[in-house]
Amino acid sequence: MDPGTIVAGILTIAILSFLYGDNPVYKMAETLLVGVSMGYVLVITWTNTLMAVLFKPLFVESEFWLIIPFIFGLFMFGRFHKSTSFLSRYSMAVLIGSGAGVAIPAMLGARTLRQMTATVEMVQGDSFLTIFSGLVVVAGLFSTLSYFYFSREHEGIMGRSARVGTYFLMIFFGTTFGYTVMSRVSTFIGRMDFLLSDFLHLTN
Repeated sequence: MDPGTIVAGILTIAILSFLYGDNPVYKMAETLLVGVSMGYVLVITWTNTLMAVLFKPLFVESEFWLIIPFIFGLFMFGRFHKSTSFLSRYSMAVLIGSGAGVAIPAMLGARTLRQMTATVEMVQGDSFLTIFSGLVVVAGLFSTLSYFYFSREHEGIMGRSARVGTYFLMIFFGTTFGYTVMSRVSTFIGRMDFLLSDFLHLTN
């Protein structure tokens, strides 16, 4: 049997031992998981980010403009001392500002505009089922928005629309929870299949 399979099987059983209660075997496996994950992240960050993107281009390929992000990165360590903690604010400002500048247009295009386009295309569909589905989506959109519109009392048409919006929200939460449970069960089935087939060879 492959040594990797043996180690994976033993660690899987160690994690599943938590079903019988908190025990030293589970704590050992949990600590090992956290330690290995942190070591892996550190190595990947050092190799693929710091060395490949910063140090090698800056000191080997003489791309001296990278000294600016290098200095801002050093400013982040200023938070470890009171006299230099103010320096990290400049780095955080650049990080948050540039991140927002990149993320907002991307999210606006990917989540808002694309979904609006898909909704309109469904309403203009060829089949009755497509058009009906699009109308349901539009009704769910406006009723849910009316539920979160707090500048006006939920009375009359606004109140009825908000009530319909709560139904759409409950359907969304229910399906999301069901999908989450299904994905966890699928993961558990995969682990059990690994234990019974690859590790213990009890099934073919």
